[in-house]
Amino acid sequence: MKSGFERWGKLLSIPLFLGIWQLVAGLELVNPILFPPPTVVASAFVDYIVKGDGLLDTGWSLARVTIGYLSGALFGIVIGVLTGAIPLLAGLLTPVFQLLRPIPPIAFVPIVIVWFGLSELGKWFLVFWGVFFSVWLAAHMGVQRTNKTLLRAAQSLGATPLQLLWTVRFPDALPVIFVGLRSALSIAFYTLVAAELAGAYAGVAYRLEISQQNLQVGQMMAGLFILGLISLLSDRLFQLLSRRVLHWSN
Repeated sequence: MKSGFERWGKLLSIPLFLGIWQLVAGLELVNPILFPPPTVVASAFVDYIVKGDGLLDTGWSLARVTIGYLSGALFGIVIGVLTGAIPLLAGLLTPVFQLLRPIPPIAFVPIVIVWFGLSELGKWFLVFWGVFFSVWLAAHMGVQRTNKTLLRAAQSLGATPLQLLWTVRFPDALPVIFVGLRSALSIAFYTLVAAELAGAYAGVAYRLEISQQNLQVGQMMAGLFILGLISLLSDRLFQLLSRRVLHWSN
């Protein structure tokens, strides 16, 4: 049960934050050009969505993050389950993946531009790279930590290795896999920003760069707000999905 203080805190949090922001900018305690008040940011946001390219940019960004995330998640789950269940495959792939995993996706921007130019494939690849290793590690560890009692019970009933993998190991690893998928969702968005800043012709992060070049700080903050809102909504939708899929663990 949430206390009354906690509920009031949540209700007042954002209005209080906006009020302090407006006060600081209105009193010109900071340069209002570099730190515009929320009223200016809200006006820039409306202009961007209604009169500008906001919907088009948002559509491009969503398409890129969706394609990169889904492909990275799919490959991460499949390969993670296999390396977690098959020791030989784990021995072959895990050292390579552990070597590549710490490399941040943004470090690949120069070479991706050389490989793919400014094509969409390069942007998909960067998001894929950021997502894949997080999901692979979660799936790999989830399968390796399968409840031994469940495995022995299934084996005593005559389950084959494939049946063990599909009916015991994979379901038991799902909660861990979903943790990796949720973490990868936020990774996908900050990788998207790097991908669009590296060269694009549309997208929310691309528009941020254009606004920065023109010193349009209000438009920049409006773009940041859109990215934060999309990421927040995606996380909430993922929470709803995970509760439905993992209903037995809630």
